[in-house]
Amino acid sequence: MRRTLVGLAAGAAAFGATAIAIAQISSGVPNPQPREGTPPNIFANGFVAKPVALGSDALENAIGQYAHYGFVSDKGLGSDAPTSGLDTKSEPDQNTYVVTSKNPGGPTKGYDYGRHFLIQGHEIFGGSNNNIDKAYLTRINLDVKDPKHRITLLIEPGAESNGVQSTGIRSIDGSNYDPYTGQLLFSAEAGKFGYLLATPLKWSGTSIPALTRLDGSIGNAGYEGVQLDKRGNLILIEDTGGSGVTDNGAATKVKQPNSFVYRFVPAKPNDLTEGRLQALQVSVDGTPITFHTGAGARDDALGAPIAKLHSGAKLPGQWVTIHDTGVDGTAPFDANAAAKAKGATPFKRPENGKFVPDTDFKSFVFDETGDTDNTGGTYVSPVDGAKASDRGAWGALLRISWPKSSSSDTVNVRTIVNGDPQHASFDNMAFLDKNTLLVAEDRGDTLHKQLNFLDSLWSFDLRKSLGSINANAKRLEAQGRDAESFADVQKKEATPPVPDQNDGDNEVTGIHVSDGATSIGGILGTDDPAWTKGTRIFVTQQHGENITFELTKKQK
Repeated sequence: MRRTLVGLAAGAAAFGATAIAIAQISSGVPNPQPREGTPPNIFANGFVAKPVALGSDALENAIGQYAHYGFVSDKGLGSDAPTSGLDTKSEPDQNTYVVTSKNPGGPTKGYDYGRHFLIQGHEIFGGSNNNIDKAYLTRINLDVKDPKHRITLLIEPGAESNGVQSTGIRSIDGSNYDPYTGQLLFSAEAGKFGYLLATPLKWSGTSIPALTRLDGSIGNAGYEGVQLDKRGNLILIEDTGGSGVTDNGAATKVKQPNSFVYRFVPAKPNDLTEGRLQALQVSVDGTPITFHTGAGARDDALGAPIAKLHSGAKLPGQWVTIHDTGVDGTAPFDANAAAKAKGATPFKRPENGKFVPDTDFKSFVFDETGDTDNTGGTYVSPVDGAKASDRGAWGALLRISWPKSSSSDTVNVRTIVNGDPQHASFDNMAFLDKNTLLVAEDRGDTLHKQLNFLDSLWSFDLRKSLGSINANAKRLEAQGRDAESFADVQKKEATPPVPDQNDGDNEVTGIHVSDGATSIGGILGTDDPAWTKGTRIFVTQQHGENITFELTKKQK
């Protein structure tokens, strides 16, 4: 284990390429920003946000409509183009920071792209025709000053067809680097059309490296978060929303859990095309919590088992195999359906997860986004008084622990944070140190309107109890709203609304804390960032201007 103390004391977090440390967050931003006009982003004392990429920045190897970091030209988008005449926002999402020992290459022969890089997948909102495959991938070359080579496109779009230039992939959200295969991994959060993609980090020439779909081994699902352990196993987090349940004969805004947490165990760590896909199963009083159809959907969302799951109790769990390429072959398959068939436990839209640093990969935290609706969050059943707020409606953080070996199929699961109106709709996350978890909100326009405030980026101290952790949380960022985002919102909410607009309010996303190690011994989660030289922090302001920032220490 690499042990190099950086900074003033244990519990300090290292920042920047020079590893300047600052103390733990002591006082956060007191309030969220209101959903009124264009309030600025506000960061906690001691933090400065420096842009590393703007949505308007040019791509080095522009291809047709794909010419800018955070915007796609409307030219040729046909009926799918926003009627505003503005470019379509691309939604750069999860950031992945990597540091290489050599120049990985790129589209310009002989050019030195440096050694420090930030990788993104772009979801891209497509209006009423959002099922078109036009997501894309980028690499910010952090050492490069020349704007002509600063940002590189990592996918080659095809020719225009029916008014759309397709990339062949859709709704890319999560990303990571796999040192066992030397590939960048990207997840497509597209329900039954989702999958995991892999592409080499290192270029062999000046042509964009090919993409490999892994739906023959990992299946199709609304994958978002993707993390590796020290053995090359993958933890995959699915974000697939469920339907509203009926209670006492009336429809509600409380959603049925419909997503799963998966583990992929490759037959060989350097080959992700073969292996076993497993799903997490949690039990209460000896009975697994499983997905139900028909009348059973109500108890999935409002019954006793889901209440127990969110009570903070330590519950037994296991990884159940739902597909094995050695037995089932390598044809694409529906992972969500397989998880249901094998009795895995559904969750309320989990989106991301991270291994707790310095635990030898025996502890993993993942989040639930919940129902993103105030009516759902405050719902109390007239039948039995069941509260949706006690059952993950506002979102939650859950911790998986391996009592023995991290390769074991046996685990424990417990909820460590239950969301509330102030702390809700959890999405991207990153560990600032082994005890401090940064979690971004993705409330969405509906909840923003209902409560009249925008998203926050929270800092949770995992040493606190379930009953006190929210009260002790610190707001690292109060997300504002830029002019581009505000203009989209005005058009969407006009009377009558302008059709096919881009997504509305800004979202704080892509929080990432890493030293960028690309070795097997440096897989994210191996070491506490407070003890790791070269740790850097990145976050993105999605929608609107689509700006990605690096957070650094404020200079005195």
